[in-house]
Amino acid sequence: MLTQVFDCSSDGERDEGVEAAASALRRGELAVIPTDTVYGVAADAFNPAAVDALLAAKGRGRDMPVPVLVADTAMLVALVGELPERVAALTEAFWPGGLTLVVEHAPSLAWDLGDAEGTVAVRLPDDDLTRALLRRTGPLAVSSANRSGRPAATTAQDAVEQLGEHAAVVLDDGPRAGSAASTIVDCTGPVPRVLRVGAVPVNRLRDVVPELTD
Repeated sequence: MLTQVFDCSSDGERDEGVEAAASALRRGELAVIPTDTVYGVAADAFNPAAVDALLAAKGRGRDMPVPVLVADTAMLVALVGELPERVAALTEAFWPGGLTLVVEHAPSLAWDLGDAEGTVAVRLPDDDLTRALLRRTGPLAVSSANRSGRPAATTAQDAVEQLGEHAAVVLDDGPRAGSAASTIVDCTGPVPRVLRVGAVPVNRLRDVVPELTD
């Protein structure tokens, strides 16, 4: 596969790259994109073959479903319907940013992200370029752009070395901090539960949802 690499530090190439990535994703191809933490590999969340290609590129099984990135809270509402009160409070307090919420998705959604049993892990990234792409594509299945078991890619070059042969487009927006992974909160039960502690500390979450467990 011929991979197109765009230097997104240039305004003109940035816009061209976002459009090229959006077109590739709509065709069912993969794209390497920056996020607010590390580089990710993205696929159309509603294209099961593309999601399978993402899992295969990473060497990852279906028992680890792919998270989804959204451009705004309205996109989350489209996926799940009316937001539970606790979910709405957490998104208002911590999005965009390093909080991933596991929620039950609408049963009518025609997607297959892995063995997720009716749930999806969703995040709104704090990155202008990522959100610009998401506004063009809708929700994207995105996982860190590395082979399973290897360090996450903090530069586009890192990502290309690991997954470049699988991606149609690479958006290079400079080094990423490789900061703490997102905190994950499961909101599918009667009480929200912390699955992974990361960028958002538990005490800050409890300021919003006091009954949170970990």
